[in-house]
Amino acid sequence: MAKGYRAQGVVPFQVGDFRLWILSDGIFRLDGGAMFGVVPKVLWAKSAPPDRLNRITLGLSPLLVDTGSDLVLIDTGIGDKFDEKFKEMFSIVHRPSLERSLEESGFSREDITLVVNTHLHFDHAGGNTVVDPDGKVVPAFPSAHYVVQEGEWRDALDRNERNRRSYREDDYLPLEGSDLLRRVNGEVELTSGIRLIPTPGHTRHHQSILIGSQGEYALYAGDLIPTSAHIPYPFIMGYDLYPMETLKQKKDILPRAHREGWQIVFEHDPIVRVARLEEGKDGFVAGRQRDM
Repeated sequence: MAKGYRAQGVVPFQVGDFRLWILSDGIFRLDGGAMFGVVPKVLWAKSAPPDRLNRITLGLSPLLVDTGSDLVLIDTGIGDKFDEKFKEMFSIVHRPSLERSLEESGFSREDITLVVNTHLHFDHAGGNTVVDPDGKVVPAFPSAHYVVQEGEWRDALDRNERNRRSYREDDYLPLEGSDLLRRVNGEVELTSGIRLIPTPGHTRHHQSILIGSQGEYALYAGDLIPTSAHIPYPFIMGYDLYPMETLKQKKDILPRAHREGWQIVFEHDPIVRVARLEEGKDGFVAGRQRDM
Protein backbone atom coordinates (compact mmCIF):
# COMPACT_ATOMS: atom_id res chain seq x y z
CA MET A 1 0.00 0.00 0.00
CA ALA A 2 1.22 3.47 -0.83
CA LYS A 3 2.65 5.61 1.95
CA GLY A 4 1.54 9.06 2.96
CA TYR A 5 -2.18 8.40 3.36
CA ARG A 6 -4.05 9.08 6.56
CA ALA A 7 -5.16 5.88 8.26
CA GLN A 8 -7.83 7.46 10.43
CA GLY A 9 -9.95 10.57 10.74
CA VAL A 10 -12.58 12.19 8.56
CA VAL A 11 -11.61 12.62 4.91
CA PRO A 12 -14.04 14.84 2.94
CA PHE A 13 -14.13 15.01 -0.85
CA GLN A 14 -16.47 16.08 -3.64
CA VAL A 15 -18.30 14.12 -6.31
CA GLY A 16 -20.01 16.78 -8.39
CA ASP A 17 -22.45 18.56 -6.10
CA PHE A 18 -22.27 15.82 -3.47
CA ARG A 19 -20.13 16.10 -0.36
CA LEU A 20 -18.65 12.82 0.92
CA TRP A 21 -16.84 11.86 4.10
CA ILE A 22 -14.87 8.67 4.56
CA LEU A 23 -15.62 7.80 8.15
CA SER A 24 -13.89 5.34 10.47
CA ASP A 25 -15.01 2.72 12.95
CA GLY A 26 -11.41 1.93 13.84
CA ILE A 27 -9.33 -1.02 12.68
CA PHE A 28 -9.32 -4.79 13.08
CA ARG A 29 -7.29 -7.79 11.92
CA LEU A 30 -8.05 -10.84 9.80
CA ASP A 31 -5.92 -13.72 8.59
CA GLY A 32 -3.77 -12.57 5.69
CA GLY A 33 -3.99 -15.85 3.83
CA ALA A 34 -7.79 -15.77 3.94
CA MET A 35 -7.78 -12.16 2.77
CA PHE A 36 -5.75 -13.01 -0.35
CA GLY A 37 -6.94 -16.51 -1.19
CA VAL A 38 -4.69 -18.36 -3.64
CA VAL A 39 -2.17 -15.50 -3.93
CA PRO A 40 1.15 -16.57 -2.34
CA LYS A 41 2.13 -14.85 0.89
CA VAL A 42 5.41 -13.68 -0.64
CA LEU A 43 3.33 -11.41 -2.89
CA TRP A 44 0.64 -10.07 -0.55
CA ALA A 45 2.91 -9.61 2.47
CA LYS A 46 4.70 -6.80 0.64
CA SER A 47 1.61 -4.59 0.79
CA ALA A 48 -0.01 -6.03 3.93
CA PRO A 49 2.61 -7.13 6.49
CA PRO A 50 1.16 -9.78 8.85
CA ASP A 51 1.57 -9.98 12.62
CA ARG A 52 2.87 -13.07 14.46
CA LEU A 53 -0.58 -14.68 14.11
CA ASN A 54 -0.55 -14.05 10.33
CA ARG A 55 -3.23 -11.36 10.67
CA ILE A 56 -3.17 -8.14 8.67
CA THR A 57 -4.49 -4.74 9.70
CA LEU A 58 -7.72 -3.67 8.01
CA GLY A 59 -9.67 -0.45 8.13
CA LEU A 60 -13.36 -0.06 8.88
CA SER A 61 -14.45 2.81 6.65
CA PRO A 62 -18.14 3.58 6.19
CA LEU A 63 -18.97 6.34 3.72
CA LEU A 64 -21.22 9.32 4.39
CA VAL A 65 -22.83 11.04 1.40
CA ASP A 66 -24.71 14.34 1.55
CA THR A 67 -26.78 14.62 -1.63
CA GLY A 68 -28.55 17.79 -0.50
CA SER A 69 -31.82 15.91 0.00
CA ASP A 70 -30.56 12.82 1.84
CA LEU A 71 -27.75 11.99 4.22
CA VAL A 72 -26.72 8.47 3.25
CA LEU A 73 -24.50 6.21 5.34
CA ILE A 74 -23.00 3.26 3.45
CA ASP A 75 -22.08 0.39 5.78
CA THR A 76 -21.79 0.89 9.53
CA GLY A 77 -18.54 -0.74 10.61
CA ILE A 78 -18.16 -3.41 13.26
CA GLY A 79 -20.12 -1.74 16.05
CA ASP A 80 -19.55 -2.32 19.75
CA LYS A 81 -21.89 -5.16 20.71
CA PHE A 82 -19.08 -7.68 21.17
CA ASP A 83 -17.42 -9.24 24.20
CA GLU A 84 -13.73 -9.27 25.12
CA LYS A 85 -13.14 -12.64 23.45
CA PHE A 86 -14.46 -11.33 20.12
CA LYS A 87 -12.49 -8.10 20.51
CA GLU A 88 -9.26 -9.99 21.15
CA MET A 89 -9.85 -12.50 18.34
CA PHE A 90 -10.10 -9.72 15.75
CA SER A 91 -7.81 -7.24 17.53
CA ILE A 92 -10.46 -4.51 17.30
CA VAL A 93 -9.37 -0.95 18.05
CA HIS A 94 -12.17 1.64 18.11
CA ARG A 95 -10.15 4.77 17.51
CA PRO A 96 -12.21 6.52 16.39
CA SER A 97 -15.63 4.92 16.67
CA LEU A 98 -18.22 5.50 13.97
CA GLU A 99 -20.21 7.77 16.27
CA ARG A 100 -17.13 9.87 17.01
CA SER A 101 -16.28 10.00 13.33
CA LEU A 102 -19.79 11.21 12.54
CA GLU A 103 -19.44 13.93 15.16
CA GLU A 104 -16.16 15.06 13.61
CA SER A 105 -18.05 15.45 10.32
CA GLY A 106 -20.62 17.66 12.03
CA PHE A 107 -23.45 15.11 12.21
CA SER A 108 -25.17 12.79 14.66
CA ARG A 109 -26.84 9.42 14.27
CA GLU A 110 -30.24 11.15 14.19
CA ASP A 111 -29.28 13.07 11.04
CA ILE A 112 -28.89 9.96 8.84
CA THR A 113 -31.86 9.39 6.50
CA LEU A 114 -30.65 6.27 4.65
CA VAL A 115 -28.37 3.41 5.71
CA VAL A 116 -27.18 1.07 2.94
CA ASN A 117 -25.49 -2.25 3.69
CA THR A 118 -23.29 -3.75 0.99
CA HIS A 119 -24.01 -7.02 2.82
CA LEU A 120 -24.74 -8.07 6.39
CA HIS A 121 -21.42 -9.45 7.63
CA PHE A 122 -20.47 -8.27 11.11
CA ASP A 123 -17.72 -5.90 9.92
CA HIS A 124 -20.14 -4.10 7.57
CA ALA A 125 -23.40 -4.12 9.54
CA GLY A 126 -22.21 -4.21 13.15
CA GLY A 127 -23.08 -0.55 13.68
CA ASN A 128 -26.63 -0.96 12.38
CA THR A 129 -27.83 -1.43 15.94
CA VAL A 130 -26.82 -0.43 19.46
CA VAL A 131 -27.69 -1.52 22.97
CA ASP A 132 -29.97 1.00 24.71
CA PRO A 133 -29.78 1.82 28.46
CA ASP A 134 -32.30 -0.94 29.19
CA GLY A 135 -30.08 -3.53 27.51
CA LYS A 136 -32.28 -3.86 24.41
CA VAL A 137 -30.73 -3.96 20.93
CA VAL A 138 -32.30 -1.18 18.85
CA PRO A 139 -31.63 0.57 15.50
CA ALA A 140 -28.68 2.95 15.80
CA PHE A 141 -30.12 5.41 13.27
CA PRO A 142 -33.74 6.02 14.30
CA SER A 143 -34.55 8.44 11.46
CA ALA A 144 -33.11 6.28 8.69
CA HIS A 145 -34.42 3.62 6.36
CA TYR A 146 -32.06 0.63 6.16
CA VAL A 147 -31.56 -0.75 2.66
CA VAL A 148 -30.27 -4.23 1.82
CA GLN A 149 -30.70 -6.67 -1.02
CA GLU A 150 -33.62 -9.07 -0.47
CA GLY A 151 -31.41 -12.07 -1.26
CA GLU A 152 -28.75 -10.97 1.22
CA TRP A 153 -31.42 -10.63 3.89
CA ARG A 154 -32.67 -14.15 3.20
CA ASP A 155 -29.15 -15.59 3.28
CA ALA A 156 -28.44 -13.86 6.60
CA LEU A 157 -31.55 -15.49 8.05
CA ASP A 158 -30.73 -18.91 6.57
CA ARG A 159 -27.08 -19.28 7.51
CA ASN A 160 -25.03 -22.38 6.80
CA GLU A 161 -21.81 -23.97 7.98
CA ARG A 162 -19.72 -21.87 5.58
CA ASN A 163 -21.08 -18.42 6.41
CA ARG A 164 -22.63 -18.57 9.88
CA ARG A 165 -19.67 -16.99 11.68
CA SER A 166 -19.82 -13.95 9.39
CA TYR A 167 -23.34 -12.98 10.44
CA ARG A 168 -24.48 -11.78 13.86
CA GLU A 169 -28.25 -11.68 14.16
CA ASP A 170 -28.38 -8.72 16.53
CA ASP A 171 -26.87 -6.58 13.75
CA TYR A 172 -30.00 -6.92 11.60
CA LEU A 173 -32.83 -8.89 13.23
CA PRO A 174 -33.95 -5.88 15.34
CA LEU A 175 -34.88 -4.22 12.01
CA GLU A 176 -37.21 -7.04 10.96
CA GLY A 177 -40.86 -6.08 10.83
CA SER A 178 -40.11 -2.39 11.31
CA ASP A 179 -40.89 0.48 8.96
CA LEU A 180 -37.16 1.19 8.86
CA LEU A 181 -36.23 -1.87 6.79
CA ARG A 182 -36.29 -1.64 3.00
CA ARG A 183 -35.35 -4.72 0.96
CA VAL A 184 -34.61 -4.28 -2.74
CA ASN A 185 -34.02 -6.58 -5.67
CA GLY A 186 -31.21 -6.08 -8.16
CA GLU A 187 -29.97 -2.76 -9.54
CA VAL A 188 -31.89 0.14 -8.03
CA GLU A 189 -31.61 3.92 -8.03
CA LEU A 190 -32.01 4.45 -4.32
CA THR A 191 -32.20 8.22 -4.51
CA SER A 192 -31.07 10.69 -7.13
CA GLY A 193 -27.37 10.03 -7.76
CA ILE A 194 -27.12 6.88 -5.60
CA ARG A 195 -27.33 3.58 -7.49
CA LEU A 196 -27.16 0.11 -5.94
CA ILE A 197 -25.30 -2.34 -8.20
CA PRO A 198 -25.34 -6.09 -7.54
CA THR A 199 -21.74 -7.35 -7.37
CA PRO A 200 -22.04 -11.00 -6.32
CA GLY A 201 -19.01 -13.03 -5.37
CA HIS A 202 -18.13 -12.32 -1.77
CA THR A 203 -21.72 -13.23 -0.96
CA ARG A 204 -24.39 -14.25 -3.44
CA HIS A 205 -26.18 -10.89 -3.14
CA HIS A 206 -23.36 -8.47 -2.30
CA GLN A 207 -23.92 -4.97 -3.69
CA SER A 208 -21.66 -2.01 -4.42
CA ILE A 209 -22.84 1.60 -4.48
CA LEU A 210 -22.21 4.00 -7.36
CA ILE A 211 -22.45 7.69 -6.46
CA GLY A 212 -22.78 10.14 -9.32
CA SER A 213 -23.27 13.89 -9.67
CA GLN A 214 -22.48 16.33 -12.50
CA GLY A 215 -20.73 13.64 -14.51
CA GLU A 216 -18.39 12.63 -11.66
CA TYR A 217 -18.53 9.22 -9.95
CA ALA A 218 -17.31 7.32 -6.92
CA LEU A 219 -17.75 3.61 -6.29
CA TYR A 220 -18.04 2.17 -2.83
CA ALA A 221 -16.92 -1.33 -3.70
CA GLY A 222 -17.39 -3.02 -0.34
CA ASP A 223 -15.83 -6.48 -0.33
CA LEU A 224 -15.63 -6.68 -4.11
CA ILE A 225 -12.33 -4.78 -3.81
CA PRO A 226 -11.74 -4.50 -0.05
CA THR A 227 -8.28 -2.88 -0.26
CA SER A 228 -6.17 -1.29 -2.97
CA ALA A 229 -4.04 -4.45 -2.92
CA HIS A 230 -7.08 -6.36 -4.22
CA ILE A 231 -7.30 -4.42 -7.48
CA PRO A 232 -5.42 -7.05 -9.58
CA TYR A 233 -7.86 -9.60 -10.97
CA PRO A 234 -6.36 -12.69 -9.23
CA PHE A 235 -6.31 -11.04 -5.80
CA ILE A 236 -9.59 -12.44 -4.49
CA MET A 237 -10.37 -13.24 -0.87
CA GLY A 238 -10.56 -16.80 0.37
CA TYR A 239 -13.66 -15.59 2.23
CA ASP A 240 -15.52 -15.12 -1.07
CA LEU A 241 -18.23 -17.73 -1.49
CA TYR A 242 -18.26 -17.38 -5.28
CA PRO A 243 -14.74 -16.35 -6.36
CA MET A 244 -15.36 -16.76 -10.08
CA GLU A 245 -18.26 -14.31 -9.77
CA THR A 246 -15.92 -11.89 -8.02
CA LEU A 247 -13.49 -12.23 -10.93
CA LYS A 248 -16.26 -11.57 -13.46
CA GLN A 249 -17.45 -8.49 -11.61
CA LYS A 250 -13.93 -7.07 -11.38
CA LYS A 251 -13.39 -7.60 -15.10
CA ASP A 252 -16.65 -5.78 -15.83
CA ILE A 253 -16.25 -2.90 -13.40
CA LEU A 254 -12.55 -2.01 -13.26
CA PRO A 255 -12.10 -1.15 -16.96
CA ARG A 256 -15.17 1.06 -16.85
CA ALA A 257 -14.02 2.72 -13.61
CA HIS A 258 -10.65 3.47 -15.21
CA ARG A 259 -12.16 4.67 -18.49
CA GLU A 260 -14.64 7.00 -16.78
CA GLY A 261 -12.34 8.21 -14.01
CA TRP A 262 -14.32 6.91 -11.06
CA GLN A 263 -12.94 7.32 -7.57
CA ILE A 264 -12.99 4.01 -5.71
CA VAL A 265 -13.41 3.85 -1.94
CA PHE A 266 -11.59 0.88 -0.39
CA GLU A 267 -13.58 -0.02 2.69
CA HIS A 268 -10.92 -2.12 4.42
CA ASP A 269 -7.70 -0.41 3.33
CA PRO A 270 -6.19 1.26 6.43
CA ILE A 271 -4.02 3.58 4.32
CA VAL A 272 -5.26 4.08 0.74
CA ARG A 273 -8.87 4.91 1.39
CA VAL A 274 -9.86 6.38 -1.98
CA ALA A 275 -8.13 6.48 -5.36
CA ARG A 276 -8.66 6.54 -9.09
CA LEU A 277 -7.26 3.69 -11.15
CA GLU A 278 -4.14 3.96 -13.25
CA GLU A 279 -2.66 1.46 -15.67
CA GLY A 280 0.43 -0.32 -14.40
CA LYS A 281 2.67 -2.82 -16.15
CA ASP A 282 0.53 -5.76 -14.97
CA GLY A 283 -2.92 -4.15 -14.97
CA PHE A 284 -4.73 -1.52 -12.95
CA VAL A 285 -3.29 0.01 -9.79
CA ALA A 286 -4.41 2.69 -7.36
CA GLY A 287 -3.22 6.13 -8.43
CA ARG A 288 -1.85 8.44 -5.81
CA GLN A 289 -4.39 10.91 -4.44
CA ARG A 290 -3.81 14.30 -2.90
CA ASP A 291 -3.98 14.36 0.89
CA MET A 292 -7.55 15.38 1.55
